[in-house]
Amino acid sequence: MEMQYFKEYSPALNRDMECKVYGHAGKPVLFIPCQDGRFFDFENFKMTDVWSPWIEAGQVMVFSIDTIDKETWSDTWGNAEWRIDRYEQWITYITRELVPSIHAMVKDRNGEDADLGILTFGCSLGATHAANLFFRFPDLFDGTLALSGIFTAEYGFGTFMNEKVYMNSPVHYLANMPEDHPYIPMYNRGRSVICVGQGPWEVPDSTRQMADILQRKGIHTWVDFWGYDCAHDWDWWYRQVVYFLPWLLRQR
Repeated sequence: MEMQYFKEYSPALNRDMECKVYGHAGKPVLFIPCQDGRFFDFENFKMTDVWSPWIEAGQVMVFSIDTIDKETWSDTWGNAEWRIDRYEQWITYITRELVPSIHAMVKDRNGEDADLGILTFGCSLGATHAANLFFRFPDLFDGTLALSGIFTAEYGFGTFMNEKVYMNSPVHYLANMPEDHPYIPMYNRGRSVICVGQGPWEVPDSTRQMADILQRKGIHTWVDFWGYDCAHDWDWWYRQVVYFLPWLLRQR
């Protein structure tokens, strides 16, 4: 498996950001680690083994990045307004700095006419970020695999609400999205999955909210509830990747 490591200064965050890329060609996948996670978690938690058949076959290239959760969603005692501003800087880093770099690499590996749509992927709080990126920026991200996420910003910001918190809380902004919004056909051009178990440490309530909202809005995300034996843990996320990824990569 081809692997590359990058460390580059981010003007949006005013700090160096690290990234590791797995694979030599194929659809770009942006992996966002679990809460407070680092770019090396994709490898350290053995997701490389699970994704290996698709990486080795040149079907996907996985870009694993750093979170800044410790400064934002996890710092629940910190100033909420500062924390959401900092989170928006991380979103800017991804959308305006990282995505162009991904596009350049994808064109280099797949050709100038390559499909530049990026699949977001994450588990736990990584799934929260992954789904939010897909629903906020369907011009950049054409699918998501969000496993065991929580889709309300209340998890990180409690009752505090301003415009920036609102636009990072999918159960809020999707509920108010007009049914003729131009984003909806953009969502439906790709493939997206939200999955949660109902066993130990899982929190399926916001996924139920999402399922209802998505159905009402005509957004064709596959929302799947696994059983009461399905725990909030890596062994289950491995199984879910193997189950959903062939469908996500299938051409319409």
